[in-house]
Amino acid sequence: MPYLRVLLAGVLVGVAYVAVRVKSPAPPPVALFGLLGMGLGQTALGALWDR
Repeated sequence: MPYLRVLLAGVLVGVAYVAVRVKSPAPPPVALFGLLGMGLGQTALGALWDR
């Protein structure tokens, strides 16, 4: 479930950037790795927190 929330947040931000016609602050591969890192970090912290 956390991955779905992160994915939806990324999609919403992407749609907002397109709607406002703002250039992305990071190249697409860097942005994707950032989103992946956020998802993995959230999952890791959630796993540690649930102990």
